[in-house]
Amino acid sequence: MLADTIRSMLFGLSDDHVILEPRSGQLLHPEALVAFQRLCADAQAAGFDPVIVSGFRSFDRQRVIWDGKAMGRRPLLDSSGEPMDISQLSPKQRVFAILRWSALPGASRHHWGTDFDLVDAGAMPEDYQPQLVPREVADEGFFGAFHRWLDEQIACGLSHGLFRPYGEDSGGIAPERWHLSYAPRARELEQLLTPENLRTLLQSCGLALCDTVCEHLQEIFVRFIRVPDHCYPQNHR
Repeated sequence: MLADTIRSMLFGLSDDHVILEPRSGQLLHPEALVAFQRLCADAQAAGFDPVIVSGFRSFDRQRVIWDGKAMGRRPLLDSSGEPMDISQLSPKQRVFAILRWSALPGASRHHWGTDFDLVDAGAMPEDYQPQLVPREVADEGFFGAFHRWLDEQIACGLSHGLFRPYGEDSGGIAPERWHLSYAPRARELEQLLTPENLRTLLQSCGLALCDTVCEHLQEIFVRFIRVPDHCYPQNHR
C-alpha cells in the first residue's frame, strides 16, 4: 500500500512536490530544477538558450488528453505523424495508437516533475510556437544544433543527471528528443509504479477505454511505461 503522499506524487494527483521554474512558469521537482539550471548555464556558455515548454502535468490534465484522443475529439496520429481514422481501429489498436504519442494517465513521467520538454529559444523564428515534433529536433531542424550539443553532454556524463528516456525507438513510445528526465528521482519513482497499483487507480476513475487498457496492462507496461535499464545513466541503473 502506497502512502498518500507518495501516491499523490506518483500519479500526479497533487502538485505539492513541485516548484516553479520562473522563466517558463512550468513546475518541476526541486532537484530536477537544480539540474536544469546547471544545464542551462552550460548551454548558454555554448551559445544556446534552453527553455522548458512542458513540465509537471497532473493526472487530470493527462486524462483530458487521453480521453480526447480515445473519443475522437483530438487527432490520433500514426508513427509517421499522420492522422488516423479511429473508426477503422479496434479498441486495442486505438489504445496502442494513443500510447505511441501520449502517456497513459497515472503513468506519465511528467506527473513526477522530474521530466520536462525543452527547446532552444534562441533558435526559434519570431512568433514561432514549438510543436514538439520530430522535424524540429532533427539535425537539420530548428533545434538540431542544440540537441547535437546535448547528445555530447549526455554521452560524456556532463548533463547533471539528465537523460533522454525516449531517445530511441524500441516499438513503444515514439522517440522524443525534446524530453529530458532527472534520473536519480525518476528511477526511484518508476520502481514504485506497478501494473497493480495503476490498475486500481484507473478502474476507480472511469478512464476512456479503461477495460481495454486493463486487459493489456502487462504488455503496456513493457512497451510504453518501463524505460529500459540501459537508457538510464550508468550510475542510476
